[in-house]
Amino acid sequence: MKILLLTFYFEPDLSAGSFRNTSLFNILKDFVTNLDTIEVVTSSPNRYGSYSVKAKEKEKIADNILINRISIPKHDNGIRGQIRTFKSFYFQAIKITKNKEYDLVYASSSRLFTAFLGSRIAMRKNAKLYLDIRDIFRETILDVYKNKLVRIALNTVLIPIENYTFKNANHINLVSKGFKSYFEKYKTNYSYYTNGIDAIFLNRSEYVKQETKNRKIILYAGNIGEGQGLHIIIPPLAKALENKFRFKIIGDGGVKKKLLSEIKKNNISNVEFTEPMVRLKLLEEYENADFLFMHLNKHNAFKRVLPSKLFEYGAFNKPIIAGVSGYAFNFVKEHIPNALVFEPGDYKTAHKLINEYKYNTEERKQFKAKFSRELINVQMAKSIIKTIK
Repeated sequence: MKILLLTFYFEPDLSAGSFRNTSLFNILKDFVTNLDTIEVVTSSPNRYGSYSVKAKEKEKIADNILINRISIPKHDNGIRGQIRTFKSFYFQAIKITKNKEYDLVYASSSRLFTAFLGSRIAMRKNAKLYLDIRDIFRETILDVYKNKLVRIALNTVLIPIENYTFKNANHINLVSKGFKSYFEKYKTNYSYYTNGIDAIFLNRSEYVKQETKNRKIILYAGNIGEGQGLHIIIPPLAKALENKFRFKIIGDGGVKKKLLSEIKKNNISNVEFTEPMVRLKLLEEYENADFLFMHLNKHNAFKRVLPSKLFEYGAFNKPIIAGVSGYAFNFVKEHIPNALVFEPGDYKTAHKLINEYKYNTEERKQFKAKFSRELINVQMAKSIIKTIK
């Protein structure tokens, strides 16, 4: 069997999609024989402009396993930059796969267009199509743009692309069960293999935390984009907690400048910024923090999502502060103990929960056992092989 694995992000890049698909790839390798082939088509590391790492354009893992990394234009995470980079990725991926045959095309997509690319290639090759859907792009983008004419224009373009993509799928995996009602109109096979906790977080060595002498540290690590909405929650919450807590934000993204501007405009002194870093170094930052913080913006589309960051944070014994709604809110309440949960943007409730919280740490044994990335991806790999056969 010949498998094509399409993903815009892949290690050594830093992103949820990169970690998810690299882990799946490493497990899928064990399911194939020397007579089978796995080919990865991905981009060169590009998630953050402030994080630069080199990776081979072509990396031959074995005679039958190859990784192709497409060099794409630099971008600042803005809409125009992302369109330009994906256009480059799209046509180069078509070129790489042009004269090759595949039995199955696997495409992991958060912004629809990688899934669309996978569908186009699968149709041309008469191959099975397995989609891994990490977000609902059309619903999310329509939440961002409120202008009626813009929304009509977007729907005119996106609805046909969406229908073409999903109608052609032999199997669709949804990382959140919150997506189920949106996709049920497409009659195909479904699974719900979520994100999970990577081995690097589950198998870490003993670490002695540096004592926090003054204010407790509330840490956020990840993308600083419109979807996270840090610019609407961090400034008022940090200001309200100024005398007792210190915020540390590790990452980069499209609205970082907006967040920095709000911090400066409100004369907030207890927020520190650090550039994206490799995960081994990030482990120390998690261990040295007192709280782990995450937040989603106040968009209706985000009521369906299940952020990968919850799984990463849940591997640590630290209390989690989560501004989420809908499916994610209920998931935290059911599966993640020792978490302070509030509705997105509601800094007053967040402030109250933090102030009234009696600090303690707690190992989440059941959560870690149930949501090991390796165990989840073993089941997903079996599902992919079953779809081929």
